[in-house]
Amino acid sequence: MADSKEKATSKVSGFFAGVKGEFQRITWPKRSTVGRQTVVVACVSILTGALIALLDYAFESGMIFLFNL
Repeated sequence: MADSKEKATSKVSGFFAGVKGEFQRITWPKRSTVGRQTVVVACVSILTGALIALLDYAFESGMIFLFNL
């Protein structure tokens, strides 16, 4: 019984040791880079939303026009 607990504990500690090793290999971006990329993603998301809203309005107006003929 104790042997299986030791194996489980060693597997878990081995897993977390591997996770720690992988995290040390990561090349993290600088704070300024993350900030700029966040702004770009927000702007592109807003522009895409505006384009979709414009297309939705245009299609809705076109359908109203066609059904009122």
